[in-house]
Amino acid sequence: MKVAICDEDKESSVQLYGLIKRQVPDMEVFRFHSVRQFLESGQHYDILLLDISMEDMRGMEAARALRVNGADTVLIFVTARKEYAAEAFEVSAFHYLLKPVSEEKFCDVFEGACREARRLEAQKGGQLFFRTKTRNYTMQKKDILYVESAKRKVEIHTLRENITVYATMRHVEEQLGGDFFRCHRGYLVNMAHVAGYRAGVIELKNGEKIYLARDKYSEFVRMYTGYLKQEGITLL
Repeated sequence: MKVAICDEDKESSVQLYGLIKRQVPDMEVFRFHSVRQFLESGQHYDILLLDISMEDMRGMEAARALRVNGADTVLIFVTARKEYAAEAFEVSAFHYLLKPVSEEKFCDVFEGACREARRLEAQKGGQLFFRTKTRNYTMQKKDILYVESAKRKVEIHTLRENITVYATMRHVEEQLGGDFFRCHRGYLVNMAHVAGYRAGVIELKNGEKIYLARDKYSEFVRMYTGYLKQEGITLL
């Protein structure tokens, strides 16, 4: 799960970061000090902690932009301004926290936000949503052939096109789930598109070949055999 903090008040940003890490130590948390910096990151976040009063753009405008673009991010406003509470409902905010935020209150709200983010992810089921700098994508997981890492980016190879996004392989692996296998440090493969395999190589139904790490071979064979049985495919 990925969380973004967008707050130009660095002291507040550090406090929120610390509260999250104490509550969920392995949570991926990203901090932005301007709305523009956040929007230009081009990534989807499960939860967004957003201040309203910022110099470059009001937080409320950023929230509206997210909703117009179809993002289902769980939105928590964290602000010293009481007067915008009513507007928060217009952008389907999960909660409206007033600064200074107590640890007890924050933990209660953040725990609820995590539950809501998991519910939304389960609801999406077979779809994957993400953003690039130029557009939003919603694709069917079944259309993904494999995912390839490239430094700080990943390239998603689909039946129709290849799409490059800023994300970690770990995050993409979490989003894709059980029918995808990490066959190599740099590759995730969709079991549904595997045609065959041999030492060091997985062959896909479209003719492409990707690496199969030596230390992943036995696990891949076990997982792929289980996948075929699950799909009712007879093993000879």
